[in-house]
Parts: sequence; structure tokens; C-alpha cells
Amino acid sequence: MARFFTRIAALLALLAPLLASVPAHAEPADIDAAARGVVRVVIVGERDGELFPISHGTGFAVTGDTVVTNAHVVRDALRDEGMQIGIVPTGGGEAVYGRIIAVLARNDLALIRITGDLRLPPLALAGGMPPDSGEVTSVGYPMNVDRAQGLDISDIFRSQPPVKSRGFISGARPSRQFDTILHTAPIARGNSGGPLLDPCGRVVGVNSFGADNDGGDAEFFFAVSNRELVPFLRANDVEPRINTSTCRSMADLDEAERERLEREQMAARADLAERAEERRTRRERALLEAEQGVIVEREDRVFLSFVLLLVAFGLGQWAMTLWRAEPRDETRLRIAAGATAVVVLAALAAYLTRPGLDEIDRRVAAAMQDGQGAAEPGPAAGGEDYALLCRLIPERSRITSAKVEDIEFDWTPDGCVNTRTQYGFAGGSWSRVFVPNSEDAVSVNSFDPDRRIFRSERYLLPRSAMTEAREARGKYTAPECGSDNAAARLGELQGEVLGQLPQQANERLVYECNARN
Repeated sequence: MARFFTRIAALLALLAPLLASVPAHAEPADIDAAARGVVRVVIVGERDGELFPISHGTGFAVTGDTVVTNAHVVRDALRDEGMQIGIVPTGGGEAVYGRIIAVLARNDLALIRITGDLRLPPLALAGGMPPDSGEVTSVGYPMNVDRAQGLDISDIFRSQPPVKSRGFISGARPSRQFDTILHTAPIARGNSGGPLLDPCGRVVGVNSFGADNDGGDAEFFFAVSNRELVPFLRANDVEPRINTSTCRSMADLDEAERERLEREQMAARADLAERAEERRTRRERALLEAEQGVIVEREDRVFLSFVLLLVAFGLGQWAMTLWRAEPRDETRLRIAAGATAVVVLAALAAYLTRPGLDEIDRRVAAAMQDGQGAAEPGPAAGGEDYALLCRLIPERSRITSAKVEDIEFDWTPDGCVNTRTQYGFAGGSWSRVFVPNSEDAVSVNSFDPDRRIFRSERYLLPRSAMTEAREARGKYTAPECGSDNAAARLGELQGEVLGQLPQQANERLVYECNARN
């Protein structure tokens, strides 16, 4: 039975990579997270000291202060130096100006540098081409939606959430000038320059134009592919965030994690059963050997006692003969009597020191203890200090935009990292919540010192939610390493921030840590 469980566990382990490669469906949280970096790009004119919009399109951030859009969106600004480019962020905030730093009309791409006080969360680019019939989402500011809502001219300068429309990849269709992606995620005038996203919110192309649908033909749309976008960015000294990992939903990742735990538990049960069987076999063998050994020793001692008694009887007869003889030889009589007494005592000692039946149990216990051998080295206990190097476990992680690097840190039993960052202890786990001012993302880092697993869950929040998280974080000061009851106090203090976070994170990075040489 134990071998059966072991084989099943091994089979499931072989199937795990296949199960983990199932593609994800689009998750609204991922699209919303990407939409935080989408902006309305407005071409602004001036008449009699009054600013007014001339045209607008969409753009998205590739760095905190750099926006990609279509070349035709900024064409008017290129022709007339008196026109300016306005950047209107989503999710709140004032509009700012930008300046064109690069235009490549051949593939309809342009790059804008933000000149005002605005930093945007950059979108990640998908590392590979999306599969045919794969789901995609267009994000942008279509003019027909503005008109349908009755928005006036001034509303264009007001921060508003972008429109998201879902569709599917219809194929890679290179045009005469550049490489494009054909899709069915609806766009209209105003969407130009906006991102086309995969289910994980990563950019697969820049929406550019639609196919004519005169006569009621089906509508198809074109996006400039990443094969054009990436070289354009790098040619202008912008290194984009490119994510080549498989796009999986968090639900798929959680299911894979449950299956992994079940496999580990099944393997542990199989190993436990196998160890129990080995222990039972070893005990039976030790019991048989102990019983045989004790019985033989008991018989040997009894036989020795009997032999010694026979010898003592003979010596006694000799002593009696010497005692009756006339004249008596006192010296030889004393020798014979003493020898008889010594042999009788030896016979008695041999009989009394024969092993009892309880010796069987003692010998079995000793044999079982010796059979255990030295304990196998396991993961470091939580009560140890150690220096660690942690590397990502891709199959247990979900990455959409985070930069992934190896992590080095020193850990102490009281939850201090690198002698300066205290981790909180609550609910049986060590964690630290980070709410940076420079990034619209909350990270919840946790560490399991027994398993040596470091985990970072990232929540990519809109600006309003980040403001609330920063306010909650500002209510407390994290205790310093080594202060009284620091871990327990921090575990309680972090509760308010954790309570504001969504039920599910956008990203999960899982690392395996080993001792650093």
C-alpha cells in the first residue's frame, strides 16, 4: 500500500507542470490594475488665453513619466508648435503637460515625456505573441462614449476611468508598413494609442485603427504589435518591463497550490506508512532475536549452574573423605572445603544472574534505538539565525508587472530582517506590510522560517485605495528590532492596513530560500 501511494504521488508530480500551464481567463482586477497607467492624451490649443481641446486619443505608461501613444494622435502637435499635449490620468489627479520625445510614423508610434508632477504605474509588456482566439481587452477613451454620456469640452480635461472592451485575437496580420495584431475588442476614435491587454493585464499591442465595416460587415481592429513597440522603446533608451511568464489566474494558482499540498500530504502519508512498516518489521526481527538470545543465555546459565553443582558435589565428596581419614590432613581438608564452597557460590551466581524475561523488552528497545541512526538534516528551525539567498519558484508564482530578482536577507528568531526591519507575528505566521509612497502597490511579505519559503503578495491599487492604505499605515510606527514584544505588537498594528486590502492579490511571488555561502 505504501508503494502504491508513493507511485501515485510521483505521477501527480509529473502532471503538475501540465496542470499549471492552463491559460487564464481575464480577471477584472488585472485589467483594472493595468488601467491605472492608461491616460487620455489631449491636443490642446489656445485662443484669447483660453485652452481648448483640438483632438484626443489614449496612451499608457511604460515608465513612471513616459507614455506611449500613436503617432497620428500627436500629428497636430507636430505640425503646429503652438499646440500643447495634455496628459489626463485615470483614477483622480490633475491633468499635466507632456512633450514629444520620439515619433515613428512608419509604425504609428510616439513617445511622450510627462513634464508635470505626475508619476504613473507602468504597464508590463507580454513577452510572447498571444495565441489565436486568445482573449484580449482594449482600454481607452472612445469619443462616441463621451458623446453618448453628454460630456462637454471641459470634461475631457477631467480625470475619468477609461472604457474597457473585451474581444479575441483573430490573427497576426502584418500590414505593408508594420506588424499588427487583428482582434475583435472594440475600439473607436479616441482609443488610438491605448493598450491591448492579455488576460493578465499585460500589453500585447498598441491599438491603432479599425477595418471599414461598410454594408454591415463584421468589425475587426488592428493593434501595433510588441514586435514593433519593443524595438521602438529601446531605440529611445526606454527599457520596458517585459513579462514572459505564463498567464494564469489566481484561482488556477490557488488550485495548483492545493493540489501541491495534497501531493505533499499524500507523499508524507505514504512515507509515514512505509516508515511504520519498516519499524514494525525491524521490531519483529529485534523481538525474535532478543527472545532467542535470552532463552539461549538462560539455558546456558542453568546448564552452567548444574555443571558447577556436579563439580561442587565431587569436591564435597573429596572433602568428606579427607574429614573421615585418620590421621586427618587438615591442609588438604581446608582446600577441599574451600573449593567446594567457591564452586557452590559460582553455581548459585550463574543461576541467579541468568537474564529474566524482561530483558527481552530492554534488548528490543535498544535495537530500535540503534536502528534509527542519525537524524537527517532538515530545514533550519525558526529559532536559528541565518543568512539566506531566495530564488523565485515560477510554478508557484503569478507575476504580471513586478520586477523579479533573487533576494538576500539575514533572519533572526525574533523576526528581524537585516538587523533593521521587524516582521510581525500573528496567526502563526511572520509578515510585514509595505505601503510605499513611490508606487501604487501594497506588498505583504511573509516568511516561513521552518520551510524557508519567502512570499510576497502585491496588491495593485487605484489611487484612492492607495491613499486610504497610506493613511492607515501612517497611524502607527513599526517597532524597532529587539524592542520589547516587537513581533506581537507589529502583528496587531498591521491589522487595519490588511483589512483594507482586496480579498485577492494581483501578484504572488514565492521564493525558496537556502543558506547563503
